[in-house]
This record gives sequence, C-alpha cells and structure tokens, in this order.
Amino acid sequence: MTYEENETNEAQISRIYGKHPVRSALKSERPVYKLWLANNLEPRMLKEFQILARERSTPVQVVPPEKIQKLCPGVQAQGIVADTGSYEYLDWEAFCQLLKDKDGDPFVILLDQVQDPHNLGAILRTAEAAGADGVVIPRHGGAGLTEGVAKASAGAIENIPVVQVTNLSRALEDLQELNIWSTGFALDAKESYFDADLTGPVALVVGSEHKGLRPNVGNHCDRLVHIPMQGDRSLNASVAASLAMYEVVRQRLRAAKA
Repeated sequence: MTYEENETNEAQISRIYGKHPVRSALKSERPVYKLWLANNLEPRMLKEFQILARERSTPVQVVPPEKIQKLCPGVQAQGIVADTGSYEYLDWEAFCQLLKDKDGDPFVILLDQVQDPHNLGAILRTAEAAGADGVVIPRHGGAGLTEGVAKASAGAIENIPVVQVTNLSRALEDLQELNIWSTGFALDAKESYFDADLTGPVALVVGSEHKGLRPNVGNHCDRLVHIPMQGDRSLNASVAASLAMYEVVRQRLRAAKA
C-alpha cells in the first residue's frame, strides 16, 4: 500500500493502531495521512485525538467499531487506527556522530537477531525509559520496525533512534573506536552482570530468543557476563535486556550520588 506524493515518488504507508502508538505518531514529525476513531471511544479520548489530528491537518473519520476491526483484523486496536509514513532508521554514521557529540556517557543497546516483534517493541519501550541513546539491530535475521513493534513499544518507537546495520560485529568495532565498551550477555559467561562496571560509556549486547549471541558477535564484545538464575530456564530476550538496562541505570545513579 502506497501514498502517492507526486508522479515519480511514493512514500510507503504504515498502518498503526492503539492509543499510545498513534498518539506518539501524531506528536512526532512523521507524516500521519489519515486517522480513524471508533464512535464508542470515551468522549475525552475522542476529543483528544481529534485535537491532535487537527493540529497536524490530518483527516479524521469517526466510524463504528466494526470498521476499526476491518481496518486492523485480528488485533486489539483500542478503537484508534492511523495511516502514517514508514518508520525510518537512523543512519549508522549519523548515529555515531550523535554519540560523539553527546555530553554524557553514551548508552547503546545492540540486539543480535531478536526475532519476536513483541520483544523488540518491549525493548524499545524500556530503552527509552532507561535513557538509552539508541537501539542497533541487524539488517537481516531479526525483527524490523513494523506495526506490531510499534504497538508493543507503546509509542517509544517514535522517540528512540533505531539503527539497522549490515554487520553487527563491525558496528562493535566502530563503537570501540569511540571508546564505548561492549558487554555481551551469555548464559555460559563466568562473570555476573552484577560485578561488571557499567558506569562509563557502555554498549549492551543481547542475543536472540533461541540461540543467544552468535559466536562472532560474542567474540567482538569486550566482555561477556551472565544474569544469575535459578534452575534450567532462560529469560525472555526483552526481560534480559530490561534487567541489563536497569543495571546500567542503577550503577549510574549510585555513582552520581557518591
């Protein structure tokens, strides 16, 4: 599905749904071409989205809930659907320049072929809350930015840079040149992440749901750590990433108070 800008150029459309993703899109710089609102929405919410759309000059259509279901079958759209411009990834070189120009210590998340869109969305949501500078994902082999990721991120997808790279190992080398040291998470690592110093410039590297870190990616990490667990089960990728990110937050807050 495309939206024609002119005779020669077309802008891809993404259809998003849910109050948080649509609200964030309307407040962002990404184009929003059309908004559908269910006529059984709570009046205050209906008015809020009509005002946001008016400020963006976005056409609004108030429709029966059945129309919302036809627009987004099989999902819980919360009575709110929008057609927007496609999600754009930040260029790797531009992201590195952003890290160079930052006043404080950089904080980067790298995901090695995380497959589940819900995991990626949850990681984006936590990364925004934890104050990360961006999330780096591989161009092939993992989930990309989709409507499902947007819904799971609860709008964070609009606020945190996401970068796609062809080679995650090469990206880790580039970060080393910027004096950003990488900590990879692996079940068989000897060191606990509680014992790792995460107060300086840091890049956290989390592997896929089923295979963890690929060997070459793990070999390019400056150190490998594990999350202590009881029993034989492993953690969901988004849960592991959340624990890792908030250990960075905890250590930095403690260091700031010292």
